[in-house]
Amino acid sequence: MAELLKIENLSIHYKISTGWVYAVDGVSFTINRGETMGLVGESGCGKTTTGYGITQLLPSNAYIKEGSKVIFDGTDLVQLSTFPSKKFEGYRKIEEYHPEMRKFRWKRISMIFQGAMNAFNPVYKVGDQIIEAILTHENVTEEEARKRVEELYKLVGIPKDRIDNYPHEYSGGMKQRAMIAMALALNPDLIIADEPTTALDVVTQDRILGEMARLQKRENVAMILITHDVSVVAEMAHHIAVMYAGNLVEKGTAREIFKETAHPYTEALLKAFPSIKGEKKRLKAIPGSPPDLANPPKGCRFAPRCPYAKDICLEQEPPVIEISPGHVTKCHFAEELYGELGGE
Repeated sequence: MAELLKIENLSIHYKISTGWVYAVDGVSFTINRGETMGLVGESGCGKTTTGYGITQLLPSNAYIKEGSKVIFDGTDLVQLSTFPSKKFEGYRKIEEYHPEMRKFRWKRISMIFQGAMNAFNPVYKVGDQIIEAILTHENVTEEEARKRVEELYKLVGIPKDRIDNYPHEYSGGMKQRAMIAMALALNPDLIIADEPTTALDVVTQDRILGEMARLQKRENVAMILITHDVSVVAEMAHHIAVMYAGNLVEKGTAREIFKETAHPYTEALLKAFPSIKGEKKRLKAIPGSPPDLANPPKGCRFAPRCPYAKDICLEQEPPVIEISPGHVTKCHFAEELYGELGGE
């Protein structure tokens, strides 16, 4: 498969009155055309910031650390639309509304936002907002754009007579489906889906995920599926990246993550979700809470919650270890724990 997106050492920090919040630190992964990468982890671990960092839809207090690369189809988007910060050495500032970056957004990289309730402008009809996106990026008539919206509404299960409704006239689930329709409107190369089925019932969720998978296969679209729902990535993802406290702690194929787990956090995450297969087991909650990213732990960020932690874990940041080709983890004792955590 041809490589579409390559992220190298992506670090995004937020400047606040008391210092810095290290939301994303040194994240690296690659996605090929037609593949789905599942990005999983607890709330607040940096998944959404990573997704927004690709399209640079970040708040004004966000800074990208020098050395970060987001290479999309051969173009480094960080170098394209950021500039060295005059206030903070070693950081780059995002240039808002950069004309070259706008050529990538929505046409080539679209996003399904988690907060569909607030994603649409409340004073414009929902259909008009999708039509506007199509007209902005493609040389088509308004009639052709409206016909495409009707097809998209059929795809996501919204009656076409609801096109001219305002956002407040939609239920939460309908807004979520309209957001998915908008993301699919221009047949992008990459879709970043941030909790795309949160507001949907399980029947609709299954149908939408199925339609997205069929569209992906037909159009060879790549997808980043951001979620805390392990069952969704198990069904959809080819590869999975596990994030914790701004770090990417494990990545590999879906099979490797589920069957050959190599990081204690991944193990804990999987045990916290129910399975419909095998014998019934009591779910295990992960003790403690994620660290404050304004003051992260000195060593391994998972060490205070890890049942396998030793003194070195509290003092030294763990190295990235390659368990097998493409299967990497960030743990001092990954090779020792690999078999114990479920490796074959």
